[in-house]
Amino acid sequence: MSQKDPKINAQALGKVAVLMGGTSSEREVSLMSGGGVLQALRSRGVDAHAFDPAHADLSELKTHGYNRCFIALHGRHGEDGTVQGALELLGIPYTGPGVMASAIAMDKIMTKRIWRFEGLPTPDWRLVASSAETAQAFAELGAPMIVKPSREGSTIGLTKVTSLGQCEQAYRLAAQHDPEVLCEQFIDGDETTCPVLGQGADARALPVIRIVAPEGNYDYQNKYFTDVTQYHCPSGLPEAEEREIQRIVVQAFRTLGCRGWARADIMIRRSDRKPFLLEINTSPGMTGHSLVPMAAKASGIDYPDLCLQILAGASLDALQGRGATGAQERA
Repeated sequence: MSQKDPKINAQALGKVAVLMGGTSSEREVSLMSGGGVLQALRSRGVDAHAFDPAHADLSELKTHGYNRCFIALHGRHGEDGTVQGALELLGIPYTGPGVMASAIAMDKIMTKRIWRFEGLPTPDWRLVASSAETAQAFAELGAPMIVKPSREGSTIGLTKVTSLGQCEQAYRLAAQHDPEVLCEQFIDGDETTCPVLGQGADARALPVIRIVAPEGNYDYQNKYFTDVTQYHCPSGLPEAEEREIQRIVVQAFRTLGCRGWARADIMIRRSDRKPFLLEINTSPGMTGHSLVPMAAKASGIDYPDLCLQILAGASLDALQGRGATGAQERA
Protein backbone atom coordinates (compact mmCIF):
# COMPACT_ATOMS: atom_id res chain seq x y z
CA MET A 1 0.00 0.00 0.00
CA SER A 2 1.35 3.44 -0.91
CA GLN A 3 2.15 5.79 1.96
CA LYS A 4 2.02 8.98 -0.13
CA ASP A 5 0.58 11.94 1.76
CA PRO A 6 -1.50 14.15 -0.55
CA LYS A 7 -1.80 16.71 2.27
CA ILE A 8 1.85 17.79 1.96
CA ASN A 9 1.94 21.03 -0.02
CA ALA A 10 5.47 21.39 -1.42
CA GLN A 11 5.09 25.13 -1.98
CA ALA A 12 3.96 25.69 1.60
CA LEU A 13 7.25 24.26 2.86
CA GLY A 14 8.95 27.44 1.65
CA LYS A 15 12.61 27.89 0.76
CA VAL A 16 14.54 24.81 1.89
CA ALA A 17 18.26 24.34 2.53
CA VAL A 18 19.62 20.81 2.18
CA LEU A 19 22.60 20.81 4.53
CA MET A 20 25.31 18.58 3.11
CA GLY A 21 29.07 18.11 3.16
CA GLY A 22 30.28 19.69 6.37
CA THR A 23 33.60 19.08 8.08
CA SER A 24 33.32 15.58 9.52
CA SER A 25 35.11 12.43 8.40
CA GLU A 26 31.85 11.44 6.68
CA ARG A 27 31.81 14.48 4.38
CA GLU A 28 32.02 12.39 1.19
CA VAL A 29 29.00 10.30 2.13
CA SER A 30 27.08 13.40 3.22
CA LEU A 31 27.57 14.99 -0.19
CA MET A 32 26.11 11.85 -1.80
CA SER A 33 23.16 11.83 0.62
CA GLY A 34 22.49 15.53 0.17
CA GLY A 35 22.67 15.31 -3.60
CA GLY A 36 20.04 12.60 -3.64
CA VAL A 37 17.74 14.47 -1.24
CA LEU A 38 18.09 17.72 -3.20
CA GLN A 39 17.14 16.08 -6.47
CA ALA A 40 14.22 14.25 -4.85
CA LEU A 41 12.76 17.36 -3.21
CA ARG A 42 13.05 19.37 -6.41
CA SER A 43 11.26 16.56 -8.27
CA ARG A 44 8.33 17.07 -5.88
CA GLY A 45 8.23 20.83 -6.45
CA VAL A 46 10.11 21.96 -3.36
CA ASP A 47 12.21 25.15 -3.61
CA ALA A 48 15.31 23.32 -2.37
CA HIS A 49 18.95 24.48 -2.48
CA ALA A 50 22.27 22.91 -1.52
CA PHE A 51 24.03 24.43 1.51
CA ASP A 52 27.48 23.28 2.65
CA PRO A 53 28.40 24.51 6.17
CA ALA A 54 32.06 23.94 5.31
CA HIS A 55 31.84 26.74 2.74
CA ALA A 56 29.16 29.06 4.14
CA ASP A 57 28.33 30.34 7.63
CA LEU A 58 25.06 29.01 9.03
CA SER A 59 23.94 32.59 9.70
CA GLU A 60 23.51 32.93 5.93
CA LEU A 61 20.49 30.64 6.21
CA LYS A 62 18.69 33.50 7.94
CA THR A 63 20.12 36.14 5.64
CA HIS A 64 18.95 34.31 2.54
CA GLY A 65 15.47 33.63 3.87
CA TYR A 66 15.43 29.86 4.32
CA ASN A 67 12.28 28.56 5.99
CA ARG A 68 13.49 25.09 6.96
CA CYS A 69 16.46 22.74 6.65
CA PHE A 70 16.81 19.12 5.63
CA ILE A 71 19.88 17.90 7.54
CA ALA A 72 21.84 15.48 5.31
CA LEU A 73 25.04 15.98 7.30
CA HIS A 74 26.65 12.94 8.95
CA GLY A 75 28.96 12.73 11.94
CA ARG A 76 30.34 15.59 13.98
CA HIS A 77 29.07 19.13 13.50
CA GLY A 78 26.03 17.72 11.75
CA GLU A 79 24.59 14.82 13.68
CA ASP A 80 25.80 15.64 17.20
CA GLY A 81 23.47 18.45 18.27
CA THR A 82 25.75 21.35 17.30
CA VAL A 83 24.04 22.25 14.01
CA GLN A 84 20.69 21.55 15.64
CA GLY A 85 21.55 24.07 18.39
CA ALA A 86 22.55 26.69 15.84
CA LEU A 87 19.28 26.21 13.96
CA GLU A 88 17.36 26.53 17.24
CA LEU A 89 19.01 29.92 17.81
CA LEU A 90 18.26 30.97 14.22
CA GLY A 91 14.66 29.79 14.60
CA ILE A 92 14.76 27.65 11.46
CA PRO A 93 12.95 24.27 11.74
CA TYR A 94 15.06 21.25 10.80
CA THR A 95 14.62 17.54 10.15
CA GLY A 96 15.45 14.80 12.62
CA PRO A 97 15.93 14.72 16.38
CA GLY A 98 16.58 17.82 18.44
CA VAL A 99 19.67 19.03 20.27
CA MET A 100 19.70 16.67 23.26
CA ALA A 101 18.68 13.51 21.41
CA SER A 102 21.20 14.18 18.63
CA ALA A 103 24.03 14.81 21.10
CA ILE A 104 23.29 11.69 23.14
CA ALA A 105 22.81 9.40 20.12
CA MET A 106 26.15 10.53 18.64
CA ASP A 107 27.87 9.37 21.84
CA LYS A 108 27.67 5.57 21.78
CA ILE A 109 28.67 5.27 25.45
CA MET A 110 26.00 7.68 26.72
CA THR A 111 23.45 5.94 24.49
CA LYS A 112 24.34 2.53 25.91
CA ARG A 113 24.19 3.83 29.49
CA ILE A 114 20.65 5.12 28.94
CA TRP A 115 19.49 2.00 27.11
CA ARG A 116 20.94 -0.25 29.82
CA PHE A 117 19.24 1.85 32.54
CA GLU A 118 15.93 1.53 30.67
CA GLY A 119 16.30 -2.24 30.40
CA LEU A 120 17.00 -2.33 26.68
CA PRO A 121 19.46 -4.99 25.45
CA THR A 122 22.89 -3.74 24.34
CA PRO A 123 26.24 -5.58 24.34
CA ASP A 124 28.53 -5.27 27.38
CA TRP A 125 31.20 -2.60 27.01
CA ARG A 126 34.13 -0.79 28.61
CA LEU A 127 35.27 2.81 28.20
CA VAL A 128 39.06 2.79 27.87
CA ALA A 129 41.77 5.46 27.85
CA SER A 130 44.89 3.46 26.96
CA SER A 131 46.09 0.36 25.15
CA ALA A 132 46.63 -1.29 28.57
CA GLU A 133 42.97 -0.69 29.47
CA THR A 134 42.00 -2.07 26.05
CA ALA A 135 43.93 -5.26 26.85
CA GLN A 136 42.15 -5.44 30.23
CA ALA A 137 38.78 -5.01 28.49
CA PHE A 138 39.71 -7.83 26.11
CA ALA A 139 40.39 -10.09 29.10
CA GLU A 140 36.99 -9.21 30.59
CA LEU A 141 34.79 -9.14 27.47
CA GLY A 142 36.46 -11.98 25.59
CA ALA A 143 37.16 -12.53 21.92
CA PRO A 144 36.17 -11.23 19.49
CA MET A 145 35.87 -7.64 20.76
CA ILE A 146 34.98 -4.48 18.85
CA VAL A 147 37.13 -1.39 19.48
CA LYS A 148 35.79 1.88 18.06
CA PRO A 149 35.59 5.63 18.68
CA SER A 150 32.61 6.59 20.83
CA ARG A 151 31.57 9.49 18.62
CA GLU A 152 32.16 8.44 15.01
CA GLY A 153 29.95 6.74 12.46
CA SER A 154 30.16 4.56 9.36
CA THR A 155 32.52 2.10 11.13
CA ILE A 156 35.34 4.69 10.91
CA GLY A 157 38.22 3.77 13.26
CA LEU A 158 36.70 0.37 14.09
CA THR A 159 38.68 -2.84 14.66
CA LYS A 160 37.46 -6.36 15.36
CA VAL A 161 40.02 -7.67 17.84
CA THR A 162 40.57 -11.42 18.00
CA SER A 163 43.88 -11.59 19.89
CA LEU A 164 45.58 -9.72 22.71
CA GLY A 165 48.33 -8.55 20.37
CA GLN A 166 45.85 -6.47 18.36
CA CYS A 167 44.72 -4.36 21.30
CA GLU A 168 47.36 -1.64 21.10
CA GLN A 169 46.93 -0.97 17.39
CA ALA A 170 43.13 -1.07 17.70
CA TYR A 171 43.21 1.45 20.54
CA ARG A 172 45.56 3.79 18.66
CA LEU A 173 43.37 3.71 15.55
CA ALA A 174 40.19 4.51 17.48
CA ALA A 175 41.91 7.21 19.57
CA GLN A 176 42.94 9.02 16.38
CA HIS A 177 39.26 9.82 15.90
CA ASP A 178 38.09 10.32 19.49
CA PRO A 179 39.69 10.45 22.96
CA GLU A 180 36.78 8.30 24.19
CA VAL A 181 37.32 4.74 22.97
CA LEU A 182 34.66 2.07 23.34
CA CYS A 183 35.43 -1.63 23.71
CA GLU A 184 32.32 -3.68 23.03
CA GLN A 185 31.49 -7.36 23.31
CA PHE A 186 31.09 -8.83 19.83
CA ILE A 187 27.71 -10.40 19.15
CA ASP A 188 27.97 -13.28 16.68
CA GLY A 189 24.88 -13.62 14.53
CA ASP A 190 22.63 -11.81 12.06
CA GLU A 191 23.29 -8.14 11.41
CA THR A 192 20.15 -6.05 10.95
CA THR A 193 19.03 -2.45 10.84
CA CYS A 194 15.61 -0.88 11.29
CA PRO A 195 14.50 2.71 10.59
CA VAL A 196 11.89 4.63 12.58
CA LEU A 197 9.71 7.48 11.32
CA GLY A 198 7.53 9.84 13.34
CA GLN A 199 7.49 11.02 16.92
CA GLY A 200 6.27 9.93 20.34
CA ALA A 201 3.18 7.73 20.24
CA ASP A 202 3.10 8.08 16.44
CA ALA A 203 6.63 6.72 15.93
CA ARG A 204 6.60 3.57 13.80
CA ALA A 205 9.25 1.14 12.66
CA LEU A 206 9.77 0.40 8.98
CA PRO A 207 10.60 -3.14 7.79
CA VAL A 208 13.79 -4.71 9.15
CA ILE A 209 16.74 -5.11 6.77
CA ARG A 210 19.11 -8.07 7.18
CA ILE A 211 22.67 -7.32 6.08
CA VAL A 212 25.01 -9.98 4.71
CA ALA A 213 28.50 -8.55 4.14
CA PRO A 214 31.48 -10.46 2.67
CA GLU A 215 33.04 -12.43 5.52
CA GLY A 216 30.86 -10.41 7.90
CA ASN A 217 32.92 -7.30 7.18
CA TYR A 218 30.38 -4.47 6.90
CA ASP A 219 32.99 -1.70 6.82
CA TYR A 220 33.05 1.81 5.29
CA GLN A 221 34.03 0.53 1.85
CA ASN A 222 31.39 -2.20 1.77
CA LYS A 223 28.74 0.21 3.06
CA TYR A 224 29.09 2.86 0.41
CA PHE A 225 31.40 1.96 -2.45
CA THR A 226 30.90 -1.70 -3.41
CA ASP A 227 27.97 -3.85 -4.48
CA VAL A 228 29.08 -7.07 -2.80
CA THR A 229 27.09 -6.58 0.42
CA GLN A 230 23.63 -8.19 0.29
CA TYR A 231 20.58 -6.48 1.80
CA HIS A 232 17.46 -8.53 2.45
CA CYS A 233 14.21 -6.61 2.78
CA PRO A 234 11.92 -8.38 3.55
CA SER A 235 14.47 -9.63 6.05
CA GLY A 236 13.54 -13.30 5.85
CA LEU A 237 13.52 -13.45 9.66
CA PRO A 238 10.71 -15.20 11.52
CA GLU A 239 7.78 -12.82 11.97
CA ALA A 240 8.12 -12.86 15.76
CA GLU A 241 11.80 -11.83 15.54
CA GLU A 242 11.00 -8.99 13.15
CA ARG A 243 8.24 -7.69 15.42
CA GLU A 244 10.51 -7.84 18.48
CA ILE A 245 13.26 -5.89 16.69
CA GLN A 246 10.73 -3.26 15.61
CA ARG A 247 9.42 -3.03 19.17
CA ILE A 248 12.79 -2.44 20.82
CA VAL A 249 13.90 -0.04 18.08
CA VAL A 250 10.85 2.18 18.60
CA GLN A 251 11.44 2.01 22.36
CA ALA A 252 15.11 2.91 21.89
CA PHE A 253 14.08 5.86 19.66
CA ARG A 254 11.57 7.17 22.21
CA THR A 255 13.89 6.62 25.17
CA LEU A 256 16.47 9.02 23.72
CA GLY A 257 13.79 11.57 22.87
CA CYS A 258 14.22 11.23 19.10
CA ARG A 259 11.77 12.67 16.60
CA GLY A 260 11.41 12.77 12.83
CA TRP A 261 13.49 9.80 11.79
CA ALA A 262 16.45 7.62 12.76
CA ARG A 263 17.86 4.17 12.08
CA ALA A 264 19.00 1.67 14.69
CA ASP A 265 21.51 -1.15 14.19
CA ILE A 266 20.83 -4.50 15.86
CA MET A 267 22.68 -7.81 16.11
CA ILE A 268 20.73 -11.03 16.68
CA ARG A 269 22.80 -13.45 18.76
CA ARG A 270 23.10 -16.76 16.94
CA SER A 271 23.02 -18.92 20.07
CA ASP A 272 19.63 -17.82 21.41
CA ARG A 273 18.27 -15.33 18.79
CA LYS A 274 18.31 -12.46 21.30
CA PRO A 275 18.53 -8.98 19.67
CA PHE A 276 21.08 -6.42 20.89
CA LEU A 277 21.01 -2.70 20.09
CA LEU A 278 24.37 -1.37 18.88
CA GLU A 279 23.66 2.29 18.11
CA ILE A 280 21.14 4.67 16.59
CA ASN A 281 21.82 7.06 13.71
CA THR A 282 19.88 10.34 13.86
CA SER A 283 20.86 11.54 10.37
CA PRO A 284 20.95 8.29 8.38
CA GLY A 285 22.48 7.97 4.94
CA MET A 286 20.35 8.73 1.89
CA THR A 287 22.76 7.48 -0.81
CA GLY A 288 22.14 4.84 -3.46
CA HIS A 289 23.43 2.24 -0.97
CA SER A 290 21.46 3.59 2.01
CA LEU A 291 19.03 1.56 4.04
CA VAL A 292 16.25 3.90 5.13
CA PRO A 293 15.10 4.38 1.51
CA MET A 294 15.24 0.60 1.03
CA ALA A 295 13.01 -0.07 4.04
CA ALA A 296 10.67 2.77 3.07
CA LYS A 297 10.30 1.36 -0.45
CA ALA A 298 9.36 -2.03 1.02
CA SER A 299 6.54 -0.31 2.93
CA GLY A 300 5.28 1.57 -0.13
CA ILE A 301 7.10 4.92 0.22
CA ASP A 302 9.33 5.89 -2.70
CA TYR A 303 12.52 7.95 -2.24
CA PRO A 304 11.11 11.39 -3.18
CA ASP A 305 8.03 10.94 -0.99
CA LEU A 306 10.23 9.75 1.89
CA CYS A 307 12.30 12.94 1.61
CA LEU A 308 9.14 15.05 1.41
CA GLN A 309 7.62 13.33 4.45
CA ILE A 310 10.78 13.83 6.53
CA LEU A 311 11.00 17.48 5.45
CA ALA A 312 7.35 18.14 6.30
CA GLY A 313 8.11 16.99 9.86
CA ALA A 314 10.86 19.58 10.37
CA SER A 315 10.55 21.23 13.76
CA LEU A 316 12.35 22.97 16.62
CA ASP A 317 12.84 21.93 20.24
CA ALA A 318 11.26 25.27 21.11
CA LEU A 319 8.04 24.23 19.34
CA GLN A 320 7.61 20.87 21.07
CA GLY A 321 4.39 20.72 23.05
CA ARG A 322 2.85 23.61 21.11
CA GLY A 323 1.02 21.50 18.57
CA ALA A 324 2.01 19.63 15.44
CA THR A 325 1.49 22.69 13.25
CA GLY A 326 4.23 24.71 14.92
CA ALA A 327 6.88 24.12 12.27
CA GLN A 328 4.38 24.73 9.50
CA GLU A 329 3.35 28.05 11.02
CA ARG A 330 6.98 29.08 11.27
CA ALA A 331 7.59 28.31 7.56
